[in-house]
Amino acid sequence: MKTKLSDFWRIDGTIGRAPYALIGLLLFAVKHNLDRFVAWKFFGRPWSVFSYLRPAITQGIEAGPSSLFVTLLILSLPFAFIGVLLTVKRLRAAHLPIWVAILFFVPFVNLLLFATLCVLPSRRASEIPHDSRPSAIRTFFDWIIPDHPLGAAAIALMLTIVAGLLIAKFSVDGLSTYGAGLFLGVPFAVGMVSVLIYGYHRPRGIAACLGVANLAVLLLAIAFLLVAFEGAICLLMAAPIGVGAANMGGLLGYAIQTRPWQQDDAPPVLFLLVFLLPCLMGADAQIGKTPDLYAVRTSLDVDAPASVVWRNVVSFSELPPPEEMLFRIGIAYPMRAEIKGQGPGAVRYCQFSTGPFVEPIEVWDAPRLLKFTVTANPAPMEEWTPYKEIHPRHLHGFLASRGGQFRLIALPGGRTRLEGTTWYAHHLEPGGYWKLWSDGIIHQIHLRVLRHVKALSEREVH
Repeated sequence: MKTKLSDFWRIDGTIGRAPYALIGLLLFAVKHNLDRFVAWKFFGRPWSVFSYLRPAITQGIEAGPSSLFVTLLILSLPFAFIGVLLTVKRLRAAHLPIWVAILFFVPFVNLLLFATLCVLPSRRASEIPHDSRPSAIRTFFDWIIPDHPLGAAAIALMLTIVAGLLIAKFSVDGLSTYGAGLFLGVPFAVGMVSVLIYGYHRPRGIAACLGVANLAVLLLAIAFLLVAFEGAICLLMAAPIGVGAANMGGLLGYAIQTRPWQQDDAPPVLFLLVFLLPCLMGADAQIGKTPDLYAVRTSLDVDAPASVVWRNVVSFSELPPPEEMLFRIGIAYPMRAEIKGQGPGAVRYCQFSTGPFVEPIEVWDAPRLLKFTVTANPAPMEEWTPYKEIHPRHLHGFLASRGGQFRLIALPGGRTRLEGTTWYAHHLEPGGYWKLWSDGIIHQIHLRVLRHVKALSEREVH
């Protein structure tokens, strides 16, 4: 069976066992060595075959820079796309249900799937026993799903949005977890199942299928907002990975619904995802993970001596209203700071728009270092919502500051380099993705404080 270059981006056709095994092993070798080179050359991190066996890419990447996670994730996309296409072709050649390709995204199981497809022989349609009698499940789906494309799309959207809401509710309220199953699994399942229902009676075009998948995840986000399950800010933050997962699911759903012979694929996929996804979420919650401690460091130079800067670091007056759009849309921002006592054991209170940080002093080395722990964290934001207020679980304990410090470094000419550091942890997955957001927000908080201290100190001197 000949394999052409165009087969790598065409979803139709079949592929034999030998080409599938050879191309799969070759792609893995290329991807693995590319990951090793990027991790070592640009991030100074070791990488081995066993790094792929760590659940949800936790230990090997999240302990390092978040940009490494994002880089490897982007590099994996073309390989994942080709892998899914080849798996669909191989399933088609073996006359197996194409929905089995969903196992390509399940860790460990995907290795068994690859080995199995390398062994199973291809079969002709005439070799497959066929029962012309429709099953009871198929009869029910024939009745509930309209043949008209608009009616099929409406039913697809309604069913997937209801299922998505229930599964998300189970993850957050039942398991108290914001894991990859919620941010990646739910939109992937919504995109895939909506397309399967939409193309149940007859194959639909790829543009229409992806349109239904994207509309489904958009309406699910709106439903989260309307039922007070989530606020607009976090929905916007989750949109990049959610939309990407929905489109990946939509593409796989499109491949399944183009099958010419397997009319019973949509029902088992729907039930599989509805029951399998909560099971995976539960397993992820049981495994648990000690959150990594991240550090964000920001600095700027102040045209004032360290003794002056120190006084304005220990406590500072009311900051002006924020001009940054980030804070104006609801992200918590610092307003003022005061301290009770002096030296180690004193307690500093940094008042944010959502409440105070309580910061017992650990190191008081005037005018060089002020280091403190954090014993109380206010909510990280005030969510945009059509209601008066909402309190999603992630606002309470899922992102927490553990400590911080201000370091003052004397520079020539009576100037001072002021450096602020925050150590924090969060319980959101995938951690590398959410770290990009949290690092950026904390950096902006640092800048707001440091610029205020700089202005106060330079005004005092000049």
